[in-house]
Amino acid sequence: MADRSAIEWTESTWNPITGCTKVSPGCKHCYAERMALRLQAMGHPNYANGFALTLHEHVLELPLRWKTPRTIFVNSMSDLFHEDVPLTFILRVFEVMRKACWHQFQVLTKRAERLSELNDELPWAPNIWMGVSVESQRYTYRIEHLRQTGAAIKFLSLEPLLGPLPNLDLTGIHWVIVGGESGPKARPMQEAWVTEIRDQCIAAKVPFFFKQWGGVRKDKTGRLLEGRTWDEMPTGVEGVL
Repeated sequence: MADRSAIEWTESTWNPITGCTKVSPGCKHCYAERMALRLQAMGHPNYANGFALTLHEHVLELPLRWKTPRTIFVNSMSDLFHEDVPLTFILRVFEVMRKACWHQFQVLTKRAERLSELNDELPWAPNIWMGVSVESQRYTYRIEHLRQTGAAIKFLSLEPLLGPLPNLDLTGIHWVIVGGESGPKARPMQEAWVTEIRDQCIAAKVPFFFKQWGGVRKDKTGRLLEGRTWDEMPTGVEGVL
């Protein structure tokens, strides 16, 4: 639970759930797994189980104590729609997000099928943004599941981008984030893949956010794309960061 986050497209993180399991190639070098095991070794009580899925009821109401409005990434160390997270707990997370209406919450999942299955039971609110991760063409079907949800702001996290994504259907999508993989054994991302997505976003008038080139030392590769940063946000919420 970070009061301030180093993730470029958010301000804080809130982790009522930690731990996950791998579902697709984008998970291969999971940063959250590396961090969880490091925190476990340091004796952090929330990571006593390492990267095993764990629910943390004691932090459920943390956003209600943050009185200054901010953008909050929900479960940066897990996936809210993991198959082992009970619907009752998901609903409790949603209830906190609805109550803390002065914040913007960013929820991100690779489990788009479960998201779609539960959509009608979820109490959506304007301050709850919903996104799906898509790392390659094989997983673009997740976008259609996202499109079917009741989220007011729908976004894509194309990170780690592992291949080109031509002909993206951005209908009903309000924001696109692109980033390369970082850390040990990071897989390379080609500039042509990034510029092609950016150009599709420009054509569709969808805000585009370029997070990073990544690599083993992401601080060295930076986040400039063709000489500039791209920090666009969904329409109507620019400047929230």
